[in-house]
Amino acid sequence: PPLTEMDKGEKPFIKEWGTNSQPTWSPDGSKIAFVSTRTTHSFIGLYDVKARTATYVAPSVDFDANPTWSMDGKRLLFTRRPGTPYGLQAQQGGGGLGFPQGSAYRGTAGQPAPSAARGGGFPGGRGEGGGAGAASTPAANGGNLCVAGSMAGLCSATFAGGYTLSVMVADLTDVTRAKEVWHNKPQDKVVTVLNNIRWVGDHIVFPYTPAQDEFERWYAIDLSKPVSDAFVLTTTNGLVEDGTSVAFSPDGRTLYYCTNANDIEKRHIWAVPTAGGTPRQVSTDDGIETYPQPLASGKQIAVLYFDAKTPASVGLVPVEGGKTKVIFPTLTKEFPSDAHVVPQIVMTKAADSTVIHNQLFVPADLKPGEKRPAVIFVHGGPIRQMLPGYHYMQFYHWAYGFNQWLQSQGYVVLSINYRGGVGYGRAFRNAPNTNTRGNSEYQDVIAGARYLMSRADVDTSRIGIWGLSYGGLLTSEALARNSDLFKAGVDLAGVHLYTPTLDTSNVAFKSSAVSAIETWKSPVLLVHGDDDRNVDFAQTVGLVDLLRARNVYHELIVIPDDLHESMLHSNWIYTWNRIGEFLGRFVKEKQTPPSMK
Repeated sequence: PPLTEMDKGEKPFIKEWGTNSQPTWSPDGSKIAFVSTRTTHSFIGLYDVKARTATYVAPSVDFDANPTWSMDGKRLLFTRRPGTPYGLQAQQGGGGLGFPQGSAYRGTAGQPAPSAARGGGFPGGRGEGGGAGAASTPAANGGNLCVAGSMAGLCSATFAGGYTLSVMVADLTDVTRAKEVWHNKPQDKVVTVLNNIRWVGDHIVFPYTPAQDEFERWYAIDLSKPVSDAFVLTTTNGLVEDGTSVAFSPDGRTLYYCTNANDIEKRHIWAVPTAGGTPRQVSTDDGIETYPQPLASGKQIAVLYFDAKTPASVGLVPVEGGKTKVIFPTLTKEFPSDAHVVPQIVMTKAADSTVIHNQLFVPADLKPGEKRPAVIFVHGGPIRQMLPGYHYMQFYHWAYGFNQWLQSQGYVVLSINYRGGVGYGRAFRNAPNTNTRGNSEYQDVIAGARYLMSRADVDTSRIGIWGLSYGGLLTSEALARNSDLFKAGVDLAGVHLYTPTLDTSNVAFKSSAVSAIETWKSPVLLVHGDDDRNVDFAQTVGLVDLLRARNVYHELIVIPDDLHESMLHSNWIYTWNRIGEFLGRFVKEKQTPPSMK
């Protein structure tokens, strides 16, 4: 049949009242379940792809969310939380509580109805996912009724049993009805929100990290019991990064997950029964395995495999455990495997005693007594972890390859996993005084520079730095604050002024590279696409104005209409060549930059 406007993306599949989100395809692709949020409540919508119609599943006055299909596609599971009570209903225009916008309703004795806090008690003003907001205190209007115990159901809401979260299941033969299959306990402080749910057999599995836990966890709830405690499946202590890190066996009885448990610098595949049990490591080789995908046979797991000398490859791991067999691609002699080195893991200690993990690339042809130029690489994010092998994210896959190329050109390279990144626990991820609060992570960059300077094989007068995004931010920090240590740098799409404030006493301003612009002397190569949706191109415009005013040597690669990371291969080839040439002139050869006047 001819393509319709919806098929071609010219019109939306679903155009219904409300804020529509969380589209989820049925297993056979015939329907899309979605959430339609309507300020004080939300529905689960069901869109029939063939009929082009939408219906609603057991609509109620509550917040329904997280539509999750059964494995056979015959049932739909979703979560339900109480709707917004009067005391938390948002005020819009002149309406009173629970009355239409512009209503002329007045309270008793001619007093207006008391206003309430905006937001409906949920982050962003609507929907699933948070604790209750606080109602206002209309003291001038006869007192505040939102006092604990004064009027049940006015300012906080629970279901009839006193609980606040339930799991509902609807049979698609009658979507007007849904049955509650589980709910949390009254005053439950542990399981108050469920997101990213997977429904396998009699269990639902979901990510959840208790407040004091250092590591990400996946939990399960047994739906065969009316009320049961959630129990942890991933008892291993390690990063489980996101939903792409988990998968289930075809029968739903086993959870496979990617983690750095027991090997903090890498990633391996583990397995645990969805009914609970002791996790076991499945992939046992010395590489990096990610994105587990169990095969229909139930005998193997497909993974993306990487190691120090092997770029992204498809591999197979036996479910009973063992080494990964790489099946694609077959590297030819054109790929420079022999030009790679195996990065060393080195630890540095920042000025405040924070321990930092780094990868060190030492040129294979280094001879005793030689002193080589050095380069520091700082990743972006900062929610990232660099590994001693090719990375599973595209840009860092390239960056790892470029760092290997740098060492092949004679540089000692140090890749720094500064604080604020992932992989080393929650306290490290949420380290104090990072970003606008003091830029404490810059201490880790300096610790890396000091480490390189302590090495007998590094020429301390030839140290450079490069990075993209947050790495560009730290590159500009290094050149502004410590041109005495860093001979030159390459800043790709970095942030240079954290906030619009120009108050020099403001912590965010003092945390920015701009605050140290007077001591920026080293040359810099700036790379930025002017349609960047992550870091405003104005960050580079403003920095160039400052550098020009101070006669600081800079070169530019400005890519019209391009994004945060270039979408064109040709742009990257040009950029990598320019970076290599720039570092060669100003770090390796120590050339004096020409005047910009």
